[in-house]
Amino acid sequence: MTSTTLFTTPPPPSTTSAAPVDKDNLALLIDNSKSTHHLLQIHAALLRRGLHHHPILNFKLQRSYASLGHLHHSVTLFHRTPNPNVFLWTHIINAHAHFDLFHHALSYYSQMLTHPIQPNAFTLSSLLKACTLHPARAVHSHAIKFGLSSHLYVSTGLVDAYARGGDVASAQKLFDAMPERSLVSYTAMLTCYAKHGMLPEARVLFEGMGMKDVVCWNVMIDGYAQHGCPNEALVFFRKMMMMMGGNGNGKVRPNEITVVAVLSSCGQVGALECGKWVHSYVENNGIKVNVRVGTALVDMYCKCGSLEDARKVFDVMEGKDVVAWNSMIMGYGIHGFSDEALQLFHEMCCIGVKPSDITFVAVLTACAHAGLVSKGWEVFDSMKDGYGMEPKVEHYGCMVNLLGRAGRMQEAYDLVRSMEVEPDPVLWGTLLWACRIHSNVSLGEEIAEILVSNGLASSGTYVLLSNMYAAARNWVGVAKVRSMMKGSGVEKEPGCSSIEVKNRVHEFVAGDRRHPRSKDIYSMLEKMNGWLKERHYTPKTDAVLHDIGEQEKEQSLEVHSEKLALAFGLISTSPGAAIKIVKNLRVCLDCHAVMKIMSKISGRKIIMRDRNRFHHFENGSCSCRDYW
Repeated sequence: MTSTTLFTTPPPPSTTSAAPVDKDNLALLIDNSKSTHHLLQIHAALLRRGLHHHPILNFKLQRSYASLGHLHHSVTLFHRTPNPNVFLWTHIINAHAHFDLFHHALSYYSQMLTHPIQPNAFTLSSLLKACTLHPARAVHSHAIKFGLSSHLYVSTGLVDAYARGGDVASAQKLFDAMPERSLVSYTAMLTCYAKHGMLPEARVLFEGMGMKDVVCWNVMIDGYAQHGCPNEALVFFRKMMMMMGGNGNGKVRPNEITVVAVLSSCGQVGALECGKWVHSYVENNGIKVNVRVGTALVDMYCKCGSLEDARKVFDVMEGKDVVAWNSMIMGYGIHGFSDEALQLFHEMCCIGVKPSDITFVAVLTACAHAGLVSKGWEVFDSMKDGYGMEPKVEHYGCMVNLLGRAGRMQEAYDLVRSMEVEPDPVLWGTLLWACRIHSNVSLGEEIAEILVSNGLASSGTYVLLSNMYAAARNWVGVAKVRSMMKGSGVEKEPGCSSIEVKNRVHEFVAGDRRHPRSKDIYSMLEKMNGWLKERHYTPKTDAVLHDIGEQEKEQSLEVHSEKLALAFGLISTSPGAAIKIVKNLRVCLDCHAVMKIMSKISGRKIIMRDRNRFHHFENGSCSCRDYW
């Protein structure tokens, strides 16, 4: 019997005697059904015995159809049920909410009220699962009207709905007024704080919780990872592991969500050792390396400077989607391996994976780092001509970056002026940066004026303009810009370099003496300076953008954060081991030159990730070929 014949009118029950039917067994059979075929057989048996309208069996049948993904069967049964009670109405509302069919769920709720049937706490909590903010407020008023607002399930649902809708104040007010709180309600409020970047509030709530499950830990770890606090995310992960005995053998163990958030944090700070440990944990603890986990691993390895490991994961990943391809292509791009990025893009298109917006950002980034202007234009034009995709501001930004790096300033400026979309501050900043690199002060002043007059100027705007004036020895212009920064309350972002040693990330700023091994670090700096002088290296004092003497400029360059991180790496890692450094700003000319020389002197490979790209220093040269 097919599924379509099940919903026809059944024959009248036989008048002959038959064995009594055990309804409890039938109910148990429905609950234990794991396949649609089995459920259809039971449904047919109910129809033959005239039990298809039995309230309990009918309810269980509808619920099982929905749980097996056959919502249409459940809906058909519901509409053929005479006078459905509140439990059946609640089920059909909950089923539609579960499948993210909110408008249908709300429609059924409205129909229920017209019958009229009064909702219970489970009706409202089911409806709230998929509520947007405006309907949630209406449901809130109904909860008060029907005396259900203080019910734990309803109040928790309201907190969650307000939190998802961005009404943090209402969510917090409801949470504070709850007479009792469950782990779910705590998690809802915790998620609200974390999602909106209110991490101090989230931490206070988290620390005050008695029982914590893996979801709570994930909320905190992911919250810090998503809001630019990767070190704090890693600290929380280590605390989580300590609470579980180090190897995660306790009741709460890291899951896929934990792993993805931690790998993201490792990638942000360049913590390769930690990332490798997480990879090993995944392999040894039964966490499936699906596309999501595999892509997170690829992204982490790329951002931590280990392209070989990234490619190994990428090659064995099954069912790669466009996000996975994008991660690997972008990885090659930011490392400057443009040929590999373009080859991978070609392979992706050949096997039928349709490129996304991010794919073209990745490919154009690879072109920019290699100066492939003609190829960049070809890829950019293919978006519209070959794939029917309108370029977005991010793609125009990539082209401006490509043209600007190549010194084709007028072409870049003309492209911005001809854009069909409104240029954003990032795009203008990219063009301003190109003006700084190519000493085009007049165009730089024009762009800075556009940003300032439209209220779009950031600290980077003022810093780039100031640096242009300083490079031109226009100290009056420098003083003017700094005065503007002070008047606007804008502060320059301080340079910071980090290095991971023995699974711990160490951070340095220029002239830093806070590190416990500061004395040893500065002793190594003196040795480095001696080695550089022996090779007749002349510091590139043009990189110092202050009106001070040459000797002071040299002293300033000696204690840049990159060099402090390198010195610490040389004294803290095994001879011959690669040294990986992460810089939050663009590496300066002098530090770039010193890294090349030090890679030859020390016999070490030095990998540095700055704001723009990776630099692989080896045997006196850099992978960027001094084009960055």
